[in-house]
Amino acid sequence: MVSVVVIGAGPQGLAAAAHLLERGLNPLVLEAGDGPGAAVAEWGHVRLFSPWTELTDAASRRLLEPTGWVAPEKGYPTGAQWIEGYLAPLADALGDRVRYGARVVGVARKGRDLAVDAGRAEQPFVVHVRRTDGGQERIETDAVIDASGTWYTPNPAGADGLPALGEEAAVDAGLVEHRMPAIDDALGLAGQHVVVVGNGHSAATTIGILSRVAKRVPGTRISWVLRRGTVGNTFGGGSGDELPERGALGQRAKKAVEDGLVDLVTGFRTEEVAVEDGQAVLLAKDGRRLEPASRVFVATGFRPDLSFLSEIRLDLDMRLQAPAKVAVEVDPNLHSCGSVRATGAADLAHPEPGFYIVGAKSYGRAPTFLALTGFEQVRSVVAAIAGDREAAARVDLVLPDTGVCGGSGLFDAPDDQAASDSCCAPAPQLVQIGARTTR
Repeated sequence: MVSVVVIGAGPQGLAAAAHLLERGLNPLVLEAGDGPGAAVAEWGHVRLFSPWTELTDAASRRLLEPTGWVAPEKGYPTGAQWIEGYLAPLADALGDRVRYGARVVGVARKGRDLAVDAGRAEQPFVVHVRRTDGGQERIETDAVIDASGTWYTPNPAGADGLPALGEEAAVDAGLVEHRMPAIDDALGLAGQHVVVVGNGHSAATTIGILSRVAKRVPGTRISWVLRRGTVGNTFGGGSGDELPERGALGQRAKKAVEDGLVDLVTGFRTEEVAVEDGQAVLLAKDGRRLEPASRVFVATGFRPDLSFLSEIRLDLDMRLQAPAKVAVEVDPNLHSCGSVRATGAADLAHPEPGFYIVGAKSYGRAPTFLALTGFEQVRSVVAAIAGDREAAARVDLVLPDTGVCGGSGLFDAPDDQAASDSCCAPAPQLVQIGARTTR
């Protein structure tokens, strides 16, 4: 029988398999896509703000080095380079322990549904899999590590957490996209009006790509829509960020606003996406209406897919849908400064013994997950599964400071009040509020 099923062949899933092998356990990695890092491949054109030295896992390096692989030491790879230089070689080293085209559609205890207590912990897990060839199978295993990520469950543009009226139809029409554009996509929108919805690294990356086009082609208009009434930490921590490229990302977006390449629209909570004359029009709950746009890029974060875990007993925070002990550390509603602490097996455990959620999915709906965090998580979780309590409890990681508060201030507070309510230095001030709205 397989010792441990790992769901997802991304950075954390593959690292988990390497740690399991090193511990003498028998892993099987199930990946719905057709190759390693399938989700990473979808943003392969984007450059990471973490350097190569923070993008490889220790057990994975030990597995790879005998093959002649040499760890990259300098630079900031794109997603595609991360796959080519690390994830693909790691998957090759794991061989047939990684199975592609295998989508997990359910996890349960053998012969026990969610409500049954009797003998539950003594039963193995059964993982239900649907293959791309249409076949189905059930795999029994002693433990399950869910490293499936959140990439395929993005948050909608709708401000209440549900798709705005007309949003799904606009997606079908190709007017609204939940992704970061490549430069070729952006060039195809030159001279047109483009809207970006969201407040985070993905939104700042999208603004950076589009503003390069706006510099080259006069008449290209970019509206950056924030739901909150304050700019808050939109522009990041700048020089205070211990990941310099992450700090620079926000500062480049800030400069695009200062230079007039981007109109910043605050307090805009999308209620409807109307399609008019082949363009998308965003309407807010307060009656404001943006000018028609050729494309709307929605970068409002992600949420975990819990649909295939309905028969597993989970201890999740009701707001973030993250493991309860992790949620306390990453909750963006709190005014906490600097970085969050590293999390391990004790934080990631659930009432279902032997089941763990790791990686970006362990943060639920919260942002700012780092690869380093995931590598530490899988090291600790695998140690716990192997019975090494000392190693599981040990913390081998200190996360870099973001340079800004984790909280974003009162939801409706103006900038000066948000700054006074914050535990950190005042947030960057609003540079320009977009006026290209109509009523």
